[in-house]
Amino acid sequence: MSFNSKEKSTIESEAISTIRGFRDGYAKFKERTAIDQCSKGMITGYGRSIANVALHFGRVPHEVGVDEINGYLYRIATHDGMSASYFKLAVYGLRYWFRLHGMEEKAIAMPSIKREFKLPVVLSKQECKELFKAPRSLKHRYLLAFAYAGGLRMNELRLLKISDVDVHRKQVHIYLGKGRKGRYVTLSNFLIERFEHYLSEVKPQKYLFEGLTPGEAMGSRSIQYVIKEALLKTTIRKEVSMHTLRHSFATHLLEDGIDIHSIQLLLGHSHINTTIIYLHVAQVKTRLAHSPLDSLYGKQLG
Repeated sequence: MSFNSKEKSTIESEAISTIRGFRDGYAKFKERTAIDQCSKGMITGYGRSIANVALHFGRVPHEVGVDEINGYLYRIATHDGMSASYFKLAVYGLRYWFRLHGMEEKAIAMPSIKREFKLPVVLSKQECKELFKAPRSLKHRYLLAFAYAGGLRMNELRLLKISDVDVHRKQVHIYLGKGRKGRYVTLSNFLIERFEHYLSEVKPQKYLFEGLTPGEAMGSRSIQYVIKEALLKTTIRKEVSMHTLRHSFATHLLEDGIDIHSIQLLLGHSHINTTIIYLHVAQVKTRLAHSPLDSLYGKQLG
């Protein structure tokens, strides 16, 4: 494995040059994460955490006992002033490393991480209308409406190509969503009616939403700036980001009577548990349980 001058300054390269066996172990780690198609953020976070453990003990992590590892985790959680996210990365990174080296028992012995149950911020339908008409720019108005209409993540929105929009089939093709999985989302009739006008006025070349350079996708910071500026022109006082539009999309679909499994597919969630959180914020009218025999013969339901 070769390293350029920038890589030589990283914590990983320090562990490679000073800890016996770390070079081979880290090469195996990089190879496996590439095969698993892990995100760059995950690879970097896990890699740094594992390197820190190796440098702390002066040994590769799989040569360190579980009690020693737990002592290290206790220290960074209580005495070193490390953030909760740093602690989580250390635990997740060690689990991955142990399983990579065939040490399932050590992986299982790592402490469990409790997931925070935090309800998402959701805009009302009226607030969405107010937000979408706030920008003076046609591109910015269309961008905000498009993000909400498809429940798109930030990168899905900004990397959307004109060719991904099929107005005839009323679909938008998301080629690589989170986890590198593709899916289709429904294209709003409202957006279809304004699609050709948008193209003729804004004149994007490749991506539906482009930055200052023609043919290049709009940056995530620029998109966050769009919603931040739009919010200043509204009466909305909630903590709102682009992801809030995705939360609002899912919640409003539930309130419109769309079933949770269909919403899971539209959002591209791998697990239904991720989607179920919207049941806690949606204002859905409950119906009394009834026998299907009554509905079969047209009896009035309570």
